[in-house]
Amino acid sequence: MRLEVEGLRFSYGDSEVLRGVNLGFDRGILSLIGPNGAGKSTLVKCISGALRPNSGTAFFDGRDLLAGRDPDIRMAYMSQEQPRISGMTVLEVMLLGRLEKLSIAVSDEDLDAAYGALELLRIEGLAERDMGELSGGQSQMVLIAQCLVSDPDIVVLDEPMNNLDLCRELEMFEVMSEITRARDLTTVMILHDINFACRFSDRLAVMRDGVVCGCGRPGEVVTEGMIRDVYGVEAEVSTDAGGRIRVDPVRSIRRR
Repeated sequence: MRLEVEGLRFSYGDSEVLRGVNLGFDRGILSLIGPNGAGKSTLVKCISGALRPNSGTAFFDGRDLLAGRDPDIRMAYMSQEQPRISGMTVLEVMLLGRLEKLSIAVSDEDLDAAYGALELLRIEGLAERDMGELSGGQSQMVLIAQCLVSDPDIVVLDEPMNNLDLCRELEMFEVMSEITRARDLTTVMILHDINFACRFSDRLAVMRDGVVCGCGRPGEVVTEGMIRDVYGVEAEVSTDAGGRIRVDPVRSIRRR
């Protein structure tokens, strides 16, 4: 299943944030990287339907993502703005992720799916807790699990590492990698940690000033020149014995 974006433009008032984004990606994990203000969050909001672009097209598996809700496209989207939820248990929040599948009564299938998603992220012990009692990291893991409970074809996660400690970051990436491959998903993530992006992504798309300025495998995209030009940082880029890319920042060279 292919995600295809062409000529996507979006403005907040007179400020053009997306300036003709072109992006193509088949199944697997695609990570969007780039400095703050590059347009990454706006792009995924347009893809997910949270924002309507001024012009351009976005298709998934040949179906128009901008034409309104298509029941044949099962998309799960998590915004970086974490909603404040209280008065609901974690299990109830998980079942909301099954909203399109729920009937008048909650079925055993719904409960199995909800508990199964919690177990994948090793947070099944939170099921009966009130969301208002959870830490930021726990809430983040619940919202990621909620994205998986609807059995989506495409998962879009904006800054999924927010509020997570190192152990939870690794668990989240390992689970998303496993599920993406096992379920043949298309997963799009916005990440700021380039080393994590290189380790867990099939493809990277680099955004700068509202356009995609590079897209490909991590070893093709992440170079010392790209880090310098896009981030304004001098860095050393190396490859370890396992073939993984590593970026070590040296100093900022961006003009103030």
